[in-house]
Amino acid sequence: MAIGFVLITTKPGKEQFVRDALDDIEYVTNKWILFGEFDLIARIQSDDEFTLTKTIVENIRPIEGIIDTRTLIGAEL
Repeated sequence: MAIGFVLITTKPGKEQFVRDALDDIEYVTNKWILFGEFDLIARIQSDDEFTLTKTIVENIRPIEGIIDTRTLIGAEL
């Protein structure tokens, strides 16, 4: 199992639009609006890292209203 967290910066006023768009992405398991440096955080979970990164690159980053993302991928040690 692969788990990642995507920290998202949006254009001003686009936080709710982006949060709603995350609802349509299969591997997004949760999301929260934040206060501070980032506007949202999304938890992504899939069976493998390939699907995880593909979801981030192809489905999350292109959402209208997103300015920047930072991704944290969990590691099993």
